[in-house]
Amino acid sequence: MSRGKLYLVPAPLDFGCDSQTALQDVLPQGTLQAAAGITHWICENAKSARAYLKRIDAIVPLAAPLQAQQIQELPREVHKKGDHQAGQFDARPLLAAALAGADIGLLSEAGMPAIADPGSSVVRAAHELGIALVPLTGPVSLLLALVSSGLNGQNFAFVGYLPQEAEARAQRIRELESLALRTGQTQLFIETPYRNAALLQALMQTLQHNTRLAVARGLTLASADIRSETVKAWRAKPVATDERSPAVFAIGR
Repeated sequence: MSRGKLYLVPAPLDFGCDSQTALQDVLPQGTLQAAAGITHWICENAKSARAYLKRIDAIVPLAAPLQAQQIQELPREVHKKGDHQAGQFDARPLLAAALAGADIGLLSEAGMPAIADPGSSVVRAAHELGIALVPLTGPVSLLLALVSSGLNGQNFAFVGYLPQEAEARAQRIRELESLALRTGQTQLFIETPYRNAALLQALMQTLQHNTRLAVARGLTLASADIRSETVKAWRAKPVATDERSPAVFAIGR
């Protein structure tokens, strides 16, 4: 029996936001058609996965009704601790349907799975089991923020979340700034939306005045806002942050 494939399915970047974008505006027709043909899923949250599939169904009819979709959730500890390190979580049992011949879709809440979201353990398991992978095209907030920042796109790093404790966060900011200024490598990071204001304030307090800071908020939404200036300019004209709008931060020279 031939094995199914694991599709890496992107989701729109409007999860948790007040407004939604039209799927046709952010996802190619080929991606929507491929997703509509999948009936087995691995996701972070079944409820939000069904909501996304309902949006797809309004454009491209699903191969099976929502009630018949086979949806498995990644364990809660994967969300908390991450699953990017080998041996941390064995996702092979989740891929039993692919071994039996069915295609499976891997889905995160927003953007691409396994980038700043769980899913790498599933991808790794697919490689181990000899299951072919098919990454579909869709929005990735990190790259959208980078290309719109004016910072170095030839040498960059995504460093995830910064520490929440003030002193540790300031120390990490100084470390990343030193690396960016010394090597020219752009440093990208994110934060939970309701802590965006605290992170932005810490950046303006900690960074040197000539360091360039870019903040891209609400990417692909009608309310999208992208600003890239020196810290000195940010301090001269601070802005309020939307506690519901996801943002990507970048620093460099």
